[in-house]
Amino acid sequence: MLTCIIRYRIDPTKHAQFRQYARTWGQCIPRNGAELIGYYAPHEGSSTLAYGIYNIDSLAAYEAYRARLASDPLGQENYAFAQTERFILSEDRTWVTCASAATEDSQ
Repeated sequence: MLTCIIRYRIDPTKHAQFRQYARTWGQCIPRNGAELIGYYAPHEGSSTLAYGIYNIDSLAAYEAYRARLASDPLGQENYAFAQTERFILSEDRTWVTCASAATEDSQ
C-alpha cells in the first residue's frame, strides 16, 4: 500500500474555492479506485498550505486510477474549476509507505 500526500500552496483569499474542490474530490477519488484519507484546508498557522491524502495499492494501480479520474465527468469539471478559479498556486506529490504498522515479522 502506498500513500500519496499532495501538498498544495493555495491563494489565502480563496479558501472557500479550495474547500469546494476538496468536497468534489471526496466523491471522485473513492469511486475511481483510491482510498481517500481526506483533504485538509488551512485552519491555524499557515493560510496557504493544504493537503490531500489517499492510499492506493501500487504505482501501477495509481496510473490506472489517474486515467479513470481524468475521464470522470465530475473529475474533469473539478480540474476545470481549479483552472478557472486559480486558487491552487502549486502542488507537490510525495509517496510514502507506512513504517509504524505492526506486522507479524515485528512481533
